Amino acid sequence: MNIEIREKCYSCYRPKCSCICDHVQQIETETEFVILMHPKEFKKTKNNTGHFTNLSLKNCTIFIDVDFSKHKKINSILNEPNNNCFILYPSTDAINLNENSIQNKNKKNVIFIIDSTWACSKKILRLSKNLALLPHLSFTHSKLSKYQIKQQPSEVCLSTIESTLCVLELLNEHKIESIAKDELDLFLTPFEKMVEYQVACSKLLNGVRYKV
Repeated sequence: MNIEIREKCYSCYRPKCSCICDHVQQIETETEFVILMHPKEFKKTKNNTGHFTNLSLKNCTIFIDVDFSKHKKINSILNEPNNNCFILYPSTDAINLNENSIQNKNKKNVIFIIDSTWACSKKILRLSKNLALLPHLSFTHSKLSKYQIKQQPSEVCLSTIESTLCVLELLNEHKIESIAKDELDLFLTPFEKMVEYQVACSKLLNGVRYKV
């Protein structure tokens, strides 16, 4: 039996036939973004929107783990006195970015974003005592997720890259960022192209699941 091995792009981790790198337009931000990726999400790098988010932001880093309590790099970020750190996570006392600014002219904003399912996100926060102490950020929106190939827990849930776009738009509104509209308009393009490709493959095979 002949097994076809497709070449992989080691930037977007997709097969070269469906590489999305040409659609990535990196955005420069004053805000530092730190993506906390659960190991289960790392295994899905081909379709993982946390990875696409990292590719699309110049001032962004990904760390993979479940318990970040003793993570040296993360603790150095948290302990830096000039950093104003938050974690994007809804809660009753979260700072709603639609209504409140997090501007602090004397400090650099750092936003931690958990890239995982809701159940695994709760576990990350429960185990990572250092992150659990951070102020929570949230936002309200009326958008529907474009993640057609994945079932969302509810219609208000967004993927990591879609949530990040909402945050960028609100930071712009508060004059914390000054990102051009055309850059924001193109931010989801790698994600949209990935979804478009997956949907096309599904239709081509008459609904048979196609693994890429």
